[in-house]
Amino acid sequence: MTAWGPDAPLSGFYGQTVREIARLTLGGTHLVLRFSNEFGATPITLDAVHVARAGEGGRVEPLTTQPVTFGGVGTTKIYPGAPCFSDPIEMATSPLSRVAVSYYSSGFVPVTTHHLEAQQTAYISVPGNFVGAEQIIVQQTTTSHYLLSSIQTHSVPQARAIVCIGDSITDGFCSSVDTDRRWPDILAERLQNVPELQNVAVLNQGIGGNRLLHSRRGDLLLARLDRDVFSLRAVSHVILLEGINDIVWPNTVLAGPEEAVSAAEIIAGLNQAIARVRLAGPKIWLGTITPFEGTLPRLPHGGYYTLDKERIRQAVNQWIRTKSGADSILDFDTVLRDPSHPARLLPEYDSGDHIHPNDAGYRAMANSVDLSLLR
Repeated sequence: MTAWGPDAPLSGFYGQTVREIARLTLGGTHLVLRFSNEFGATPITLDAVHVARAGEGGRVEPLTTQPVTFGGVGTTKIYPGAPCFSDPIEMATSPLSRVAVSYYSSGFVPVTTHHLEAQQTAYISVPGNFVGAEQIIVQQTTTSHYLLSSIQTHSVPQARAIVCIGDSITDGFCSSVDTDRRWPDILAERLQNVPELQNVAVLNQGIGGNRLLHSRRGDLLLARLDRDVFSLRAVSHVILLEGINDIVWPNTVLAGPEEAVSAAEIIAGLNQAIARVRLAGPKIWLGTITPFEGTLPRLPHGGYYTLDKERIRQAVNQWIRTKSGADSILDFDTVLRDPSHPARLLPEYDSGDHIHPNDAGYRAMANSVDLSLLR
């Protein structure tokens, strides 16, 4: 199982084939594909969809491609505000394997629902239907996900899932493209090395720019919990890491002063998330908010890091560590901060923008998770 949440609008495609690549965390006997038009205003028609084992550079492995149906038909319409699920596809997959999903529409596809910072190359063809081709004729590539929003696997009955929900740090922004170096990816690899945890999937529901209390880059977290957590099956744990954008964005070019929030407001929002997760049944783990001093100092208007914003971060983290009542605390702040300058990321974990970790930082985050708590 794996999943992504919808994000902000892009212009669209006309008479083209789009090929998206994704890595599964669990294998199984069948796949179900989920496509999304949840932020759209008009129906989207898909004239052909194929799935295959992914090769390198946008290719698919020979003789593995097969058509996808929807209610027994090879075409489908995705209605505004709604997802669309495929029929089960008989396709044996192994843990941590990659699949390629190719879809074609003869008309215009207004992509108002997509996941901007996927850190995975998507291949967009010249005009034409290339869904069954081993290699499509590429017009352009991007690092976004588009209509495909999740791939679900039919795995063993005892399979369960961890949902990692948050912002760009969970989304893996600044990790190496096409290498699955986000911290949830590394966590999934660690689980596969523990025999009794090999049936635990890791679902990445990070959205770059997402916030706890305000919408813009995707729905605010409190609004998307139903879709991105509670609609999923067999979820045993939720790891929530959110709040940095609520602190950083206000009073910058990204958000005005009217969207400024206090530590008390962030804490109240996290309390709501904890309560709702508990009512649904999974255990809730909270991550502390990571350092961001030095973020985007050259952008106009500045204000991304201020002492007042740092005080809010410290107050929220103190509450997370001592009063949140979460089932476990993942102290990502301690993992990533520079001991000699705790408001900053440790240089060897800093991607260079002073807010997002690099590959080594994401690995350190994943390695800090105590797997014994999942047994």
